[in-house]
Amino acid sequence: MGISKDLLPNDIFHLVQGIEMAFYSEDEQISEDYLFKIVLVGDSAVGKSNLLARFARDEFYPNSKSTIGVEFQTQKMEINGKEIKAQIWDTAGQERFRAVTSAYYRGAVGALLVYDISRRQTFDSISRWLNELHTHSDMNVVTILVGNKSDLKDAREVSTSEGKDLAEAQGLFFIETSALDSSNVAAAFQTVVREIYNILSRKVMQSHELKKSDSSSLSNGRTVVLQGDENVPVEQPKKTGCCGS
Repeated sequence: MGISKDLLPNDIFHLVQGIEMAFYSEDEQISEDYLFKIVLVGDSAVGKSNLLARFARDEFYPNSKSTIGVEFQTQKMEINGKEIKAQIWDTAGQERFRAVTSAYYRGAVGALLVYDISRRQTFDSISRWLNELHTHSDMNVVTILVGNKSDLKDAREVSTSEGKDLAEAQGLFFIETSALDSSNVAAAFQTVVREIYNILSRKVMQSHELKKSDSSSLSNGRTVVLQGDENVPVEQPKKTGCCGS
C-alpha cells in the first residue's frame, strides 16, 4: 500500500494523525491485533526502499529511484501466537524533503536507522538522523542501526566493528544487511517488532497487576463514616414508585 505522491504535506500529516499506531483492547487478555508504526531513516540511496521491498514483497529493484515524500507498507508477523501488523514508513533521505517527512516520525514506536557500508558519508550522517528521530518522536522508540549493502565487500568503507561501536554508544540494536541477497533483512525488522511487542506486553501486564492491586485494596478496606455537624438535619432519600407516595 502506498500514499499518493500528489498529497500535500498537510493532507499527509492529518492522515498520519488518523492512524492508531499501537493499540490493544481493554479486555483482560492482551490483544491479538497490534499495529506498530516503524520508520526507515537515513541518507538517500542507502537502500531503504529496497529493504522494505525485500521484507514486504521479497522483491529487489536494482534501478529504483529515490523515494518522493513518504510511502508505507503493512506487513503481518506472528509473535507468541499474536498477530502483529507492522506499518513501515519509507521516508525520503533528500534534504529538500526533510521538512515534509518530519511529521511522519510522530507516533513511531520503532525505527531502522540505515547507512551504506560502502559510503562513509552515510555513516557519518547517522548522528544527525538519530537527533532528528529523537526530536520528532518518543525518545524511547526502539531503534536498530542497519549497515546495508553488506554484499559490497570489496567497496566497504565502514567496518562492522565501527557499526557495533556506534550502536553500543547510542544504546541501539545493530545488524548488517543486504537487500540484494536478502541477508538479515527479515531479522532487522523482526528484531524491532519483537522488542516493541515485548515492551508493550510488559506494560500491559504491569497495568493489569496494578488494577488487581487497587481492587484488592478496596475490597479489604474499612468503611469510613464521615461525621457531620450534629445540629444539621440529614435529608432522607425520597421514595419513588409507579404510583408515587
